[in-house]
Amino acid sequence: MTKNVKLHLIVLAFVVAGEWIGSKQFNIGVGTIALFPMLYVLVWGGIVSWPKFKLLTTKQMKHAATILGISFMLFVAKLGTMLGPSLPKIFEAGLSLAFQEVGHVVGTIIIGLPIALLLGMKREAIGATFSIDREPNLAIISEKYGADSPEGRGALGVYVCGTVFGAIYLALLAGYLGSIGFLHPISLAMGAGVGSGSMMAAASGALAVTFPNDADNIALFAAAANLITTILGTYICVFFSLPVTVRLYNWLEPKIGRHRLSIDKGGERM
Repeated sequence: MTKNVKLHLIVLAFVVAGEWIGSKQFNIGVGTIALFPMLYVLVWGGIVSWPKFKLLTTKQMKHAATILGISFMLFVAKLGTMLGPSLPKIFEAGLSLAFQEVGHVVGTIIIGLPIALLLGMKREAIGATFSIDREPNLAIISEKYGADSPEGRGALGVYVCGTVFGAIYLALLAGYLGSIGFLHPISLAMGAGVGSGSMMAAASGALAVTFPNDADNIALFAAAANLITTILGTYICVFFSLPVTVRLYNWLEPKIGRHRLSIDKGGERM
């Protein structure tokens, strides 16, 4: 504990500063961009851990990764306590909300994994594409492979990208799709519940601006969809998405993976 006092103080300062700034929303016409304390803290953490600044040592950053794994396990335990009280809400929302999990399979595994392999990723592709890599998904990868594993780095990389760009991307996308008028606002609200509070808030906020008369229903169905994705999606990732991604990786990587090490007849790597 005493060896990590500096690390704990930095984290505490970031949390206090992030909560003091609070959430900010900006209307850019086609949607609403939402900024949250988690985004600020993530950016600050990236700055202080930049090797050139020498504010944190490699050992301290590894200690932070260990602490992160412990906090993930506590978060999963919290999710488990949410399951029972949330069952009435899940049943009231209807089975249609559950079908959004199909998008996780099509979007991240079937499309994302081949692209990751073509770009040259190795086992990092498993962690990066088995889900949208929010907090529960990071906990799954950390528990199975470890936070400092290739799979863990892949999942964390997508988590960072999702945190930095996800809210902005979904806000713009939701506002644009809503302005087209082709899709019903409630269906768009369901799609906003991807399992991330910041992304859901950004997307539903943009939809509320586009459809002010349906603002209450948009918030309700977006929250219900997000709840189902957070709870049901965790079990789908454990028992389906991750095993399927691993099998698909083992099948596709020798065929389309870039920068593969070939082995000649003598057994030496080329």
